Amino acid sequence: MKRIVILTGAGMSAESGISTFRDSNGLWRNHRIEEVASPEAWARNPEMVLDFYNQRRKQLFEVEPNAGHHALVRLEKKFDVQIITQNVDDLHERAGSTNVLHLHGELKKARSTVDPKLIYKLDHWELKLGDKCEKGSQLRPHIVWFGEAVPMLDKATELTKTAGIFIVIGTSMAVYPAAGLIHFVQTDIPKYYVDPKAFAVQGVSNLKIIRKKATVALPGLVDQLLKEK
Repeated sequence: MKRIVILTGAGMSAESGISTFRDSNGLWRNHRIEEVASPEAWARNPEMVLDFYNQRRKQLFEVEPNAGHHALVRLEKKFDVQIITQNVDDLHERAGSTNVLHLHGELKKARSTVDPKLIYKLDHWELKLGDKCEKGSQLRPHIVWFGEAVPMLDKATELTKTAGIFIVIGTSMAVYPAAGLIHFVQTDIPKYYVDPKAFAVQGVSNLKIIRKKATVALPGLVDQLLKEK
């Protein structure tokens, strides 16, 4: 079965009403995003960091997957579909996609601050100071913050190398290391870049650019790929 590897970014979820990290000129309540999403921010003011993610998590419980998410699920009828997402929401999973790798962590999970292997699913939106892991340590958002390593990057790179088709959706291709994944796709493999501001990527051949929103472009692209199969 041919493998389709899909890289999704903030534009994929924005159409469901999810605010992106870079909304309002990269500010959140007059704070730069790095000031509420970094290890330094956590050390300085954990309550503010928790509040930032609580608000994002609360919003996530109120939104639904969009037509783009649902379109990608249909590809699983005839392809081995592997989604690599920069998004921390669970909209791909809720739409029905079965293989989703989160590069930057997951909003509906928390983890121990003393043992990163202790990860907990959250069924509510609020994570507070005093919420602790089984070892008695404060829980933090299960998110890759600015300045932290991306633990799933190696797995994402290996998946990308196995792509028979590669699709990039809703990302500016400016956030590294995720933006560099496309360079690991074999040269002769068909590639698609779906985003209203999509552009030709230097050094990448066999790339078809679709300058449309995910909800508009993906239903048709999926139909096309399923017919070609």
